[in-house]
Amino acid sequence: MTPTPQARCDLLIIGAGPAGMAAALAAAPSGMRIVVADDNPAPGGQIWRDGPGVQLPTLARQYREGLAHHANIEVLSGTRVVGLGDRSHAGDAPALILENATRGWTQHAGRTILCTGARELLLPFPGWTLPGVTGAGGLQALIKGGVEVRGQRIVIAGTGPLLLAAAATARKAGAHVLRVAEHTPWHDLAVFAAQLVRWPAKALQATRLLHPSLRANSHVLEALGSTQVEAVRLQRGSMTEELGCDRIACGFGLVPNTHLGQMLGCSLGERGGLQVDAWMQTTVPGVYAAGECTGFGGSERALVQGAMAGDAAAGHAEAAQALQGTLARWNAFADALHRHFPVRAQVLATLPRADTLVCRCEDVAHGALQQRSSWIDAKLHTRCGMGACQGRICGAAAQVLYGWTPQPARHLLSPTRIATLAEAGSASSHENILPT
Repeated sequence: MTPTPQARCDLLIIGAGPAGMAAALAAAPSGMRIVVADDNPAPGGQIWRDGPGVQLPTLARQYREGLAHHANIEVLSGTRVVGLGDRSHAGDAPALILENATRGWTQHAGRTILCTGARELLLPFPGWTLPGVTGAGGLQALIKGGVEVRGQRIVIAGTGPLLLAAAATARKAGAHVLRVAEHTPWHDLAVFAAQLVRWPAKALQATRLLHPSLRANSHVLEALGSTQVEAVRLQRGSMTEELGCDRIACGFGLVPNTHLGQMLGCSLGERGGLQVDAWMQTTVPGVYAAGECTGFGGSERALVQGAMAGDAAAGHAEAAQALQGTLARWNAFADALHRHFPVRAQVLATLPRADTLVCRCEDVAHGALQQRSSWIDAKLHTRCGMGACQGRICGAAAQVLYGWTPQPARHLLSPTRIATLAEAGSASSHENILPT
């Protein structure tokens, strides 16, 4: 039987990827009662996602073992945040409604660290709704989750290092990677590669991930097929090519998951991630943020930010201060990623047609949205962003395609059970606060 979660803790960490695990381990020596909530079956996040046949890196295993070692750390896997709860305890950070497979409750915490990660930027193109089309990271998750791809022909397209990582995962699983279509030109790739000498581990990683089918200045035009992906049409410079395939994986970068932070009142930084100060504190007192939700920059940056946030939340200012030099180094790497892998305007101009669906939940096409003036206008007249994903997919696409700024949710992040809302509404009746 799953133990009943405690409704009160000293430190609540949302997300158990590298940043969340590092935050928990950094704060653990303080003796704080720490709760780490994550909607995946096991800690690790996307980069250290576990699954059938997955061999976790040594570092990932060490962090997992570290979490299990500390009695004051409670990891709630398979648990998601669904909205804001009643802030009934003086001095608390805003309370959150959590939900697992069996129940929901209001979690109160003295301090909160948001390690909500990032999601893929999925941009619509003709045929992208066909079965067999996924994101590049989505392909990785499917393979790690046990989906069989052995012998399948796969084309990977988009921009950024994630494409090569996805290709490596697919090849290891026995797939035939026919093409890695990177829309960044060769010259920009060469400039980025030359800079990797500043981060030797990244240079070595890039060398290992290089794939013979990599083509620069190449991007997806259309997925072809009737009931399933059968082929893909690519633009390569001034030429087009068509490749028969069984799967297409497209990724156009990452989008920080800021919905929860914005719901709490946190401001955004210049690159769309949660704004934090030198101690990883957001603009909301008692709420910290770390990892990709502050802007994408790799697992190394996430680990350092997580440790700093955990130290700061636990009152270990000197320990957090000591990590700022390391953080500056990985922030420089993040800056390089942003400079060299933008989504180019000339690529955007060729992606959606008038009849291409942008909002898959509500079947809203590109042509209908072109007639609207803002995100709110689109929601009112087309129901774009009002489906099950609540604008997480189409909202990011609309921001890139039309320059709109989606409005954050006010109270609930996603559809949830009525029983969860009822139980959260009477949180005081089931709080089980252990003595400290």
